[in-house]
Amino acid sequence: MSLLTRRLQVLIDDERYERLRRASERTGAPIGAIVRDAIDSWVLPTRDPASVASAGDRLLAAAPMPVEDWGVMKGQMLDELYGGAKRSER
Repeated sequence: MSLLTRRLQVLIDDERYERLRRASERTGAPIGAIVRDAIDSWVLPTRDPASVASAGDRLLAAAPMPVEDWGVMKGQMLDELYGGAKRSER
């Protein structure tokens, strides 16, 4: 866990504050922790361009992966998505 060194003041309306307060009561987490978690889930971390390029290079250099026929794969995905329901029922 990183050291908390910055203070941030944000004005919110009563309804948003009540949602935070209820979430805090329900989870036992302080409101500040809930707000930090919300920031972490919505604001993407800064990525080092060299790291991104390196990841792309590794993907391009990877051996081809065997895959089934598209029709078979699509059927499997639809079956998983719809829980095995008959296609005519969709």
